[in-house]
Amino acid sequence: MTTRPDRVLFPESGFTTADAVAYYTRVSRYILPHLRNRPISFKRYPGTIRGESFWEKDAPSFTPSWVKRFPVPRRGGESDIDYILVNDVRTLKWIASVGGVELHPFLHRVPKIDEATHIVFDLDPGEGAGLPECCEVALLLRETLQELQLESHAKVSGSKGLQLYVPLGRGVSHDVTQPLARRLAEELAAAYPKLVVAKMTKVLRRNRVFIDWSQNADYKTTIAVYSLRAKRELPYVSMPVTWKEVERAKNLDFTPEQALKRLAKLGDLWSDLSTPRVKLPATAKRSPDNRKRITDDTPRIKAGSQSGRRLFTLATTDTGNELWLDMHGRFKRWLLRPDREGTTSLIAMPAGDFTINREYFEGRVPAQWKDRVTIEDSGAYELIEGSYASHRFDLWFTGKTLTGEWLLEKIAPEDPSHRSWRLAPVKG
Repeated sequence: MTTRPDRVLFPESGFTTADAVAYYTRVSRYILPHLRNRPISFKRYPGTIRGESFWEKDAPSFTPSWVKRFPVPRRGGESDIDYILVNDVRTLKWIASVGGVELHPFLHRVPKIDEATHIVFDLDPGEGAGLPECCEVALLLRETLQELQLESHAKVSGSKGLQLYVPLGRGVSHDVTQPLARRLAEELAAAYPKLVVAKMTKVLRRNRVFIDWSQNADYKTTIAVYSLRAKRELPYVSMPVTWKEVERAKNLDFTPEQALKRLAKLGDLWSDLSTPRVKLPATAKRSPDNRKRITDDTPRIKAGSQSGRRLFTLATTDTGNELWLDMHGRFKRWLLRPDREGTTSLIAMPAGDFTINREYFEGRVPAQWKDRVTIEDSGAYELIEGSYASHRFDLWFTGKTLTGEWLLEKIAPEDPSHRSWRLAPVKG
C-alpha cells in the first residue's frame, strides 16, 4: 500500500504515523503479552485525529494475508466477523501504519471467547468531575473488592478516566462477570450517591463518576494497557498506576515518551496479575460453540455504519460514467473521463452530492431513476488514508470490476480554479 509515514496524526504536536509506528515498536515487548490471542477492535484515523475515524472490527479488505484473524459468527446469521489478533510486532506496526491509533481488545482470549479473563470497571467522570474523583471512587471500589477477597489493579485510560481490572481464574463466563460488576457498581452508587452513579443516563453524571459495568459484556472492548489514545490534541497512553499514585491523584497523564521512560524504569506493572484468592460464583452454562454468536449485527455495508467499509456505485448516467462514494452518509458524485494521455488513469470531476436511496445498498436503482441510471458495479470501498485537506484519498475497492487499491488525487492542488482529480490504480 501507499501509506505515508510522514502523515500527521496529531496536528498540535506534529505526531506522525511514523511516530505511532515507532512508539508501538518500542512498547511491543510490554503490550503484546496483554494482546495475545485477544480479538481487537481498533480505531483508525485516515487523516488527522480531527477528521474522520473508523471503528475497525472486521479486518479491512486491505489487511495483509499474514495477519492472524479469528472468525466469530454474527448473531443475525450474516458472514463472520474476522477479528484481528495482534500476536506479533509486525501486526502491531501494520495497524499503526494505517492509522490504527487506539487498540481495544476484548476481555477474553480465543478460542474460549465465552470466558472472561478479567472483570473491568470503567470509571468515567461526568461534567464537573475529573480524574481526582475517579481516584476516590477507585479506592472505594478497591475496598469493596478486597472484602470479596478479589485483587484489583488500576490504570489511567489515557483520556479522562480510570479503569480497574480484576484478574480471574479459568472458567468464568461473561454471564457471571457482568451481573457481578453491575451489582457492585449499584451498591457503591447507593452508598455514595453524591459521588457515584451506576446508571448510563448522562444527565445523572454531573459532578459524579459513572462506573460503567457494561464493559463486561462479551461484545464490549476496553482500551488496551499501553495503547495510545486520540481523545485530546496531544497523544497520551493508557498506563498502569500504583495504588499509591491513585491515592495521590496527581501527575497521571503520560505522553508516549514518558510512558516509555517509565517502563524502562519500572517495567510492566501488570506483567503478573495475580489470580484471586477465592473463586467467583459458579459460572453460567457455556455455549457448546466456543465461537459464540456476538451481538454485533452490522453487515459489511450498512448506512451509518461505524466500520471502515462504505458503499460505492459505478454508474452510467445521461452524463456518462460516474463514481459515487458514500462520504459522511451522502453520495459524493464524481464524473469520470478517460485520461487524454492514454493511461489506465481516469480524470474525476467532483459534481456535488446527493442522498443515498436505500435501494443502492442492495445494488438496485430506485424506480424514479431507472430510465436514467444503470449500475455497472457496486460494492464496498475503504479509505486507507487521506482527506480533502490533503487533496488525496487512498482507496481500496471490493467490487466485481473495480477492485484493489486506487489513488484519487487532485491534479493541481495549488491552483484553486483547477477542479480535476485523477483516479489511478496502484500497482502492487
